[in-house]
Amino acid sequence: MLHPLPLRTTHQQTQLQIPLNNPLSNQFNFEQNYRNISNLLLSLIRSRTLPKGLQVHAHIIKTGFQAIPLISHHLINFYSKTQLPLDSQRVFEETQVKSSTTWSSVISCFAQNELPCVAIEFFRRMLGFGVRPDDHIFPSALKASGMLSWREFGRSSHCLALKTGFDGDVFVGSSVVDMYAKCGEIRDARTVFDGMPVRNVVSWGGMICGYTQLGEDEEALRLFKQALWEGLDVNDFTFSSVIRVCGNSTVLELGKQIHGLCLKTSYDSSSFVGSSLVSLYSKCGVIEGAYQVFEEIPERNLGMWNAMLIACAQHAHIEKAFDLFKQMESVCMKPNFITFLCVLYACSHAGLVEEGKHYFELMKVYGIEPGDQHYASMVDLLGRAGRLQDAVSIINGMPIKPTESVWGALLTGCRIHKDTELAVYAADRVFELGQVSSGMHVLLANAYAAAGRYEDAAKARKMLRDRGVKKETGLSWVEQGNCVHTFAAGDRRHPICGEIYLKLKELGEEMERAGYVADTSFVLREVGSDEKNQAIRYHSERLAIAFGLITFPPERPIRVMKNLRVCGDCHTAIKFMSKCSGRVIIVRDNNRFHRFEDGKCSCGDYW
Repeated sequence: MLHPLPLRTTHQQTQLQIPLNNPLSNQFNFEQNYRNISNLLLSLIRSRTLPKGLQVHAHIIKTGFQAIPLISHHLINFYSKTQLPLDSQRVFEETQVKSSTTWSSVISCFAQNELPCVAIEFFRRMLGFGVRPDDHIFPSALKASGMLSWREFGRSSHCLALKTGFDGDVFVGSSVVDMYAKCGEIRDARTVFDGMPVRNVVSWGGMICGYTQLGEDEEALRLFKQALWEGLDVNDFTFSSVIRVCGNSTVLELGKQIHGLCLKTSYDSSSFVGSSLVSLYSKCGVIEGAYQVFEEIPERNLGMWNAMLIACAQHAHIEKAFDLFKQMESVCMKPNFITFLCVLYACSHAGLVEEGKHYFELMKVYGIEPGDQHYASMVDLLGRAGRLQDAVSIINGMPIKPTESVWGALLTGCRIHKDTELAVYAADRVFELGQVSSGMHVLLANAYAAAGRYEDAAKARKMLRDRGVKKETGLSWVEQGNCVHTFAAGDRRHPICGEIYLKLKELGEEMERAGYVADTSFVLREVGSDEKNQAIRYHSERLAIAFGLITFPPERPIRVMKNLRVCGDCHTAIKFMSKCSGRVIIVRDNNRFHRFEDGKCSCGDYW
C-alpha cells in the first residue's frame, strides 16, 4: 500500500494556529503539497529513479494533482528521461488542459528518444489545435527533421520560425543550422549560421559536424580554429567531430594537439570524445594509443566499445577483439548490429570460419536481424577461405536481395582463388542491379587479368570508360611535422625525388640479395616482363616508405596511408624492406593495417 508523502507543514500549522477546516488552511496544504511533489519530480528527473517515480505518479493520481499542467509536464519529462516515451504519451493524453509547455514536453520526449516521426506527427497535431510553437518546441521539431534528413519539413519549420519571429532566438537558430547540416544542405546551414546575431556552442558544433559528415575536413578544422579564436567554450560534441576529422584525414600530430586540449578542459573522460580518440589513434596506426584511451575512460558507451572492436579487427588483434566482446557481455553492455559487424570483420581477415559462423548465429540470440553488410562479411569470410560454393549458398539463402557489397565480396574471393567462371556469374548479377561503383568494374577487370584473360579485362575497363567513370588514382602519403607528403606510382614531382629513387635502388639491391624476387603477376596489363618489373618497382607505397627511410629518425615507425589496397608484390617487398632496414613499417590500405617488422607482417599473409 502506498502511503501519502510526508508533508512538512505540521509545525508551520501549529505556529500559525490555523484550524484544519479553515479554507486558508486547505489552500496552504494544497500549495505545500504542490511544491513538494514538483520538487520531488524534478529530483527524480535528474536521478532517473524509475521505481520511486512510479510510486510518486500513483500518489499524484490518488490526490488528483495530474490535472495541473505543470505536474503533467514534469511526469512527461520523467518518463522521457527514463526512456519510456509511450508512458510519456499516456500522461499527455490523460492531461485535460494541454498548454504549450505540455506539447513542448511530449514533442521533445519523442525527439530525444529517437522517435522523430512521432515527434513530427505531434507537432502537426499541435498546430491543428491552434497552439503556436515557441523557442522550446521549434528545436525539438527541427531535431526530428534532421534525424530523418527530411529537408522539406525542416524548411517549412524554418519558414514558420521566420514568420513567428523566433528565427533570431539563439536556440532556434542553432537547431536550424543543425537541421540543414544533417540534411546535407551545408550552404543553407552556413547562411543561417553567418546571419545569427549570437551563436552558442550548439550552432558552432552543428556547423562543424555538418562539414565533417560531408567530408569537407579543411573547412571543419578552419571553423574549429575560428571558434577557439573567438573564445568559445567547446563541448564534447564539437571535440568529437574535430577529432573524427583528424582520424579520417590521418593527421596524427594535429589530433594529438586536440587530445591535449581535451585533457586541459577535462573532456578527455567523455565517452563521445573517447570513441573519437580511439578511432583517431587506430586510423593513424597507433593502436597502443587507442588501447590507452580506452582503458582511461571510466564510463564507456556502446560507441566506444565498437570503436575499440573495429580497431582490433583492422590491426589483426583478433584475440583481443574476442576478449572485448566477452567483456561487453560481462558488464551487461548489449551489442548492436555494428558490434557484430566488427567481430565478423575480424573473423573474415583472420580466416576464422567457424568463429564467424558462431557470431553470425549469435546475432539471433540478441534479437538482431542480419543486414546486407553482415551477409557481405560472411561471404567475404568464406570466399577468402576458398569456400566459394558455401559463399554462393549464403547468397542464395539471403532473405533480402543481395547488394553490390555482397557480390563484391564474392568477386574478391573469386579473384584470390582464380575462379573466373564464378566471377563472371557474380559480375552479371551485379550489372543487373543497374548503376554500380567504379570499384566493382575494377574488381571484374582484375579478376579477368589475374587469369590471363586480358581481352575481357580490357572490355571491362572500356565499359567503365563508356559510362564516364574514372578509376581512382592510387595514392600513398606520410605525415612529417605539419606536412603531409603524397605520392602516386612513378611520381617524380617530390622535391627530393632523386634521393627517393636512389634509396629505392640501393634498398632493392639489398632486398634481392636477401632473396626477394618481384612477382609481376600483379601488374594486370599485357606488357613485357621488363616493363612489368619497372612498373611494380615504383608503386606509391614504396616511394612513401623510401621518403620515410630518408627523413624519419631511426627509432620512429614509418606510417604510410593508402587509399587503395596494397598489391601482393608490394606486401612481399615491404616485408623485405623492414628486414633489410631494421625499421618498423606500418601500412594502412583501404581495408586494414599491416605492421611489418623484421620481415614479418601482422596479418600473417592472410589478407
